[in-house]
Amino acid sequence: MSGVVNRIAVVLAVTVCLGLSGRAFAQGQPPPAAPPAPNNYADPKSWLCRPGGQDACAIDHTTTIVAADGKLTRETWKANPSAPIDCFYVYPTVSTDQTPNSDMTADPAETNVIKQQFARLASQCKPYAPLYRQVTLAGLRRLLAGGGGGTALERGLQYDDVRDAFNYYLQNDNKGRGFVLVGHSQGSFILAELIRREVDGKPVQSRMVSAILLGTVIGVPKGKDVGGSFKSVPLCHSASQTGCVITFASYRSTVPPPANTLFGKVPDATMEAACTNPAALGGGSGELHAYLDRSGQTITSTTPGKPWVTPEQPIDTPWVSVPGLLTARCTSNENASGYLEVTVNGNPSDPRVDDIVGDIGNPPNILANWGLHLIDVNLAMGNLVDIVAQQAKAYAKKK
Repeated sequence: MSGVVNRIAVVLAVTVCLGLSGRAFAQGQPPPAAPPAPNNYADPKSWLCRPGGQDACAIDHTTTIVAADGKLTRETWKANPSAPIDCFYVYPTVSTDQTPNSDMTADPAETNVIKQQFARLASQCKPYAPLYRQVTLAGLRRLLAGGGGGTALERGLQYDDVRDAFNYYLQNDNKGRGFVLVGHSQGSFILAELIRREVDGKPVQSRMVSAILLGTVIGVPKGKDVGGSFKSVPLCHSASQTGCVITFASYRSTVPPPANTLFGKVPDATMEAACTNPAALGGGSGELHAYLDRSGQTITSTTPGKPWVTPEQPIDTPWVSVPGLLTARCTSNENASGYLEVTVNGNPSDPRVDDIVGDIGNPPNILANWGLHLIDVNLAMGNLVDIVAQQAKAYAKKK
């Protein structure tokens, strides 16, 4: 793996450590002389996605379906400008700005992660994705070195921006509609804090269709689905359930969470890490409906995957779907009390590729404690789109 990707992996590790600790990395540092001015979320430039604009969500999601027998078919896609609910997305740590917190100018990293993790949901909900001054990759490197102080990811400028964007959305765009909160990694840490402070137990909770918080750790009391990270927001157990949380961190069945796992565990012995399987919310195993990058690349990797079929056939769509190749279930081991176990059902006798790209590192030298963090969302994107569609219908019936 390239040095760039390895450095990103180290920085992302800091992201998780900071997020899980919930405490300042460097204590005793003096506060800044003056807080930065709030962003103006009335300015369209403060949003990556917002209905009515040609923005980061206005992209092509046409997909090539690669069957096990090697047959290729084409799947079209279109946004629904009349979608009955909204989706509000907070992206993970991707900014390549060299300052501790990012600026408010969208770089390729921000627009690419929208493509990978969020824009497809516009077929079921109106998309809202604010720019925010997140803790950057460079900022986390500085925290790791101990210079310049630091703050937990769910507190500080980055949280304040997301809170301000969410409140602006509620006051000016929501108009009483149901909404889904969507996040990954740093975005999930921030949204979990937003739910605790601004949603849980408040009147606006009645409008939360669901929260999709991936690549993080949500704690629940053992054997229960509410009462840990959130006081009154339960885990989702069916696609017709609303007001609930979908959360998981994914690991290969062949590389389960090791002793130093970054996900799937909580420090409180009376609690466990929540896992809701998007392929089978009611429990058990199910087929993942993944949407994978045509090139086989992940969000940060520049290493292409193998051809999707042999002999290789040209694929001219941005996305590839591989029905039957991936299944998942929620499980636990001695190191993690809850995680999504992903099984790759490759068959060497058929012409389709037998594995996927998504680890940090190249086998056998991968960072096992990360699991499939880089493609958490890609693995289940089709399942999540279907769930949001069903939840929107269920929400409409309740109103």
